[in-house]
Amino acid sequence: MRLATFNILHGRSVVDGEVRLDRFADAVAALDADVLALQEVDRDQPRSHGADLTALAADAMGAPEHRFVATLHGEPGLWTAATGDHQPARASYGIALLSRHPVLEWRVLQLPTLRRRTPVRWPGTRWPTLVRDEPRAALAAVVHGPDGVLSVVATHLTFIPGWTGRQLRHLVTQVHPLTRPMVLLGDLNLDGPASMRWSGMHPLATAPTFPVAEPARQLDHVLGDGPVRAAGPARAVDTGLSDHRALVVDVTLTHA
Repeated sequence: MRLATFNILHGRSVVDGEVRLDRFADAVAALDADVLALQEVDRDQPRSHGADLTALAADAMGAPEHRFVATLHGEPGLWTAATGDHQPARASYGIALLSRHPVLEWRVLQLPTLRRRTPVRWPGTRWPTLVRDEPRAALAAVVHGPDGVLSVVATHLTFIPGWTGRQLRHLVTQVHPLTRPMVLLGDLNLDGPASMRWSGMHPLATAPTFPVAEPARQLDHVLGDGPVRAAGPARAVDTGLSDHRALVVDVTLTHA
C-alpha cells in the first residue's frame, strides 16, 4: 500500500505564486498514493478559484473515500475557528484524508490549541514576533486494504515551539483505542527524533521535505505503530507546487 502526506499550500506554487487546478490535479495523480493525507487544504476559497481541493484530489487519484475537516472558516484575514464539521457549507480551510480502499470508520479528533498570542522567532530574523495559532485537528480512518485493516491518522500540528509536542502527545492518547497497526501522516512541524520521542512510534519514511527547492529539514512524517513496515525507501517529491515536498512510502502489514 502506498502512503503519502503533502502540505499543499492551498495548491500554490512558490515559483510563480499561482494556483493552477490542473497542476494540482496532475501533482496528486503523479504521487499514485493509495492513501493520501493533505494539509493546508482550501474549500470554496477565492484564492484557489472556489474549488473543493479535496474533491479535486480524490478525482485525480481515484479515491472514492475522502473526508475534509475544516479548522478555519472564512477567508484569509477574516478567519474564524471551525467546529470540526467535515463538509461545512462555506469557505473553509483545513486537512483532508483520501483513500482508494474502503474505509470502515471515520473519526474527527480535536487537538489542544494555545489560545493566547506567543512570541515566535522565525529563521533569519533577530527578534521574535507575537503570533496566534490556528485551531488544529486530526482525521482518522480505519482502512480495509489488500493486506488487512490499517488505521490511518492525518494531522497538521502547530509551528509554535513547545506546544507541538504537547499536541502530538495528546493525539497519541486520543488514538489509543484505534485498531493496530496504525500510521500517523502529516506535517508535524517536528524533526524525526522529536516526532519519535513524543509519539512513541517508529519512522516509516526518512527524507528531508522542507523547503521545497533544497530541503534541509523533515517536517512531514509517516510514523508507524504495530506490525507495519516500509517496503522500500521513501521519496520526497517536488511536485512543482507548495513550499513542502510530498513524502511517499510503500508499506506492508507484517502480520499479513
